[in-house]
Amino acid sequence: MSNDISTSSSYLDSLRWQESQVATSDGESDALTQEDFFSLLTQQLSYQDPSNPADNDQMIAQMTSFTMAQGISDLNSNFDTLATSMTSNSALQASTLVGKQALLESNTVDLNESGDAKGSIVAESAVESLTLSVTDASGQLVRTIDMGSQPAGAVRFAWDGNNESGERLPEGEYTLSAQGSTNGQFSSLPIATFKNIESVNINGSSGIIVNTKEGAVRLTDIAEIA
Repeated sequence: MSNDISTSSSYLDSLRWQESQVATSDGESDALTQEDFFSLLTQQLSYQDPSNPADNDQMIAQMTSFTMAQGISDLNSNFDTLATSMTSNSALQASTLVGKQALLESNTVDLNESGDAKGSIVAESAVESLTLSVTDASGQLVRTIDMGSQPAGAVRFAWDGNNESGERLPEGEYTLSAQGSTNGQFSSLPIATFKNIESVNINGSSGIIVNTKEGAVRLTDIAEIA
């Protein structure tokens, strides 16, 4: 009399045969879950041929493979959750930047009705004398500020918005230039000024993009936010 359940020396083949018998209800996934796996494993062990039992090494390997696959699936799910959370946090962080000022490499400042125009001059090495010059939209020199000797690094400045006579200049954009002197040699030095942050965007691999009058710049490229 033939046996209704055919046996095989391959544990994996018999397990696949058992998997094909699992019925799924309408609308449910037919993927093999951990519960299905152990149910099939129990059935396989109960139907195995006593004279040709499943190989222990094959059984352990199959269980290990399934456990690893389940672990990777769970890990991917956790990463998706983390990515969603990080995106939400980035959006929240970005929303708080609008209206603040970003220190960007620029040689222009926007003078308001009141307050100082601030920025930073970058000296790669110490200078014996440092001079900051301010010109208006027509190119006329309106103010020269002697900042004396300065060490290497970022040198902060604050222009009060007045001309040489101490009179307040009108609102608008002014151009700055910095000259450093060492051993009688003069050289132009780079300047960074504060720009108003008008809006922000979240752009995938580029992260948070800050939009100012000077244009768009990545948040990671901004030296300071005030």
